[in-house]
Amino acid sequence: MFSESAIKKIGRSETILILTGAGISAESGVPTFRGENGLWKKYKPEELATPDAFRNDPVLVWEWYRYRRDIIRSVEPNPGHLALAAMEETVPNLVLVTQNVDGLHARSGSKRILEVHGNIMRSRCSQCARTLPADEETWRNGVPVCECGGMMRPDVVWFGESLPRQVLEEAFTAAEECDVCLSIGTSALVQPAASIPWHAVQAGAYVLEINPESTPLTPHIQEFVKGKAGIVLPELLRQVREQQQKNPGR
Repeated sequence: MFSESAIKKIGRSETILILTGAGISAESGVPTFRGENGLWKKYKPEELATPDAFRNDPVLVWEWYRYRRDIIRSVEPNPGHLALAAMEETVPNLVLVTQNVDGLHARSGSKRILEVHGNIMRSRCSQCARTLPADEETWRNGVPVCECGGMMRPDVVWFGESLPRQVLEEAFTAAEECDVCLSIGTSALVQPAASIPWHAVQAGAYVLEINPESTPLTPHIQEFVKGKAGIVLPELLRQVREQQQKNPGR
């Protein structure tokens, strides 16, 4: 499944950057809310996940996000999430950048996570920018409210909004400094997050892509493994650990 050089590179790496996309969460049963199956009460995500939609009907927007939260609460991290969390124990410096907003990486035990699109299980005050986890929200008339009196919104990046600058800068810095980059379950199309592995390529990192289908990134990297993260990543972890046990020195 993996080349010998990939296992050695990962096993000896001091710094690894991992980028994950919707594919890894889909294996846990988290819908992508796209295409034909993306309709909710006749609405498309593009009609609800916007600042204008929230201004026009915050109760409707929150109804959709509470529906999505209920789905996420009902699923569990899959073997792919768990393998990435375990990989932190084998690498001195591992940074996990995710485009997903479901929080499954944190639930699986990963520690250093950069959430470039935010987290659906948090809310943020539209007035003072204070953030709260979902279980600490105070609800009034169909929306959560902040202690300052402001209306809270989901702490995610909506269509038409910029990604959090500091998080994005940390992700690009990690890409430029890593020895190895793993791109997992992402289409490599959604910008600016799609540019992160390209920065690793340009910086000379060993880039490995794991995906059911090839992407625009595939022809430009050292290795592509076709498959689902939940199957491929546990095997990758097993082989890396085996290699490290045979060769303790990095």
